[in-house]
Amino acid sequence: MSSETRRPSFFWIGAGLAVPFMKLTVTYRFHHPERLPQTGAYIIAPNHHSEIDPVVVGVACWKLGRAPRFLAKASLFKIPVVGWLLRRLGQIPVERSGKNGHAALRAAEQLVAREQIVIVYPEGSLTRDPELWPMRGKTGAARIALERGIPIIPLAHWGTQHLMPRYGKMSLFPRKRIDVSFGEPMDLTHYAGRALDQATLTELTDEIMVQITALLAELRGESAPAQRWDPAVHGQQETGRLEE
Repeated sequence: MSSETRRPSFFWIGAGLAVPFMKLTVTYRFHHPERLPQTGAYIIAPNHHSEIDPVVVGVACWKLGRAPRFLAKASLFKIPVVGWLLRRLGQIPVERSGKNGHAALRAAEQLVAREQIVIVYPEGSLTRDPELWPMRGKTGAARIALERGIPIIPLAHWGTQHLMPRYGKMSLFPRKRIDVSFGEPMDLTHYAGRALDQATLTELTDEIMVQITALLAELRGESAPAQRWDPAVHGQQETGRLEE
């Protein structure tokens, strides 16, 4: 285990609550855990199809020796006690509306300086795809990576929907198996020197989503849809609860 998780910190409080709970309810099966470096600043980019995903992914990273930090909804930081604990844990508040890029970039600068990882969901919210495949991504992860030269590691997991279905209630027993697969750090050298415009960010975002989807397809043993789900095409909001 790395010094990051062994060093006393407020993360021990979160881990002390989350890890035993997950041990009772979940059996992890890791695929390519060696692809998660034990040092250095990285963006972890997972798929997202259940409200319990952050806990599942956070505990997975902790079990592999890295302390998880998230870009989290700013509204969570306004909740008494919860907001205080999130700040002590180094979580990063981001407004879902308005200009939030500067806050994310400042957080990225701190990650580089402290050699930490941050978990960024490229989809921005739970997938709208009826079969839980990744939907169209947003450019936040791509922007942070290119602005500050932080490598991206795609991640896919499958099984959280059995622990807690999308917008459903948690099912604790029997224990659920969750598969977690790490991709290789993405090669971003072909983006060097390019303008950081919408076309570049969209291209990298699409590449991230392709990598995540490929990992998920391997876990599911299925072929992904030929076209990625686009909420706008289906008249859906991209944030907030999806009415099914």
